[in-house]
Amino acid sequence: MCGYDQRSPTMLGLGVTAGVSPHLARDLAARCQELGYQSLWANDSPRAPGLETLADFAAGAPQLELGVGVLPLDQHPPAKIKADIDRLGVDPAKLWVGVGSGQLRLHLDAVRRAVGELRQLLPDGTRIVVAAMRRRLCRLGGEIADGVLLNWMLPAQAAQARTWVEEGHGERSGIRPVVATYVRVALGPEAERRLMTEEGRYREINEAHREHFAAMNVPIGSVGIAASQPGDVVAGLEPYRAAVDLTIVRALATSDEDSLIAVAEAAAPAD
Repeated sequence: MCGYDQRSPTMLGLGVTAGVSPHLARDLAARCQELGYQSLWANDSPRAPGLETLADFAAGAPQLELGVGVLPLDQHPPAKIKADIDRLGVDPAKLWVGVGSGQLRLHLDAVRRAVGELRQLLPDGTRIVVAAMRRRLCRLGGEIADGVLLNWMLPAQAAQARTWVEEGHGERSGIRPVVATYVRVALGPEAERRLMTEEGRYREINEAHREHFAAMNVPIGSVGIAASQPGDVVAGLEPYRAAVDLTIVRALATSDEDSLIAVAEAAAPAD
């Protein structure tokens, strides 16, 4: 089972909303490669397939690793995921396939079964990531996956989730799974409004999210980074980078090249 390679760490990635134009995706990927990012990520929705955005990224920066976070299993059964990867020609060796239970019942069993099927369908070396917010899924991801993708957490919650992943990994052979987290980052005079709007939408998306945010008990607009100046972004990311293996800067910006590249440049790895 492939896992986190300490010799070549994927410590900082950039994530966008899937569906950006192919030209923009290629240009953004090329710039991120210049800036020193190790991976590019996209979410997935019925109107904007994440794997298609990854294929556009690959055309602009073939050296970067690519992650989709995440494919809901009620819409993307393993056979469909395999077929889409083959159709798009995405290199499995550079791919992080993120999956979540979506609307499936008995979600722990569904995720375990789907990861097993993906292991059989995809080439060796393809990394499988499980989306998780709570202890049981974090532990399951630690047991069966190459990575666990956290979402909407403060650094302290992300650090706690990392211990749950390690509990799930236990003493099994192989490298410990990567613990990754999305961190929403907004930049500029509208940064606070952008973060509050995005966070407010997720706080009410379903009961699980309502409980998750209620447990954190922080004001809206607190879970992420709203920076008026580019220099504030790196400082805001540091507590997350200390808590997890891979921090994915999820850009809250309009889908134009200048806005997305501005976030990428502000969060870029230090030389």
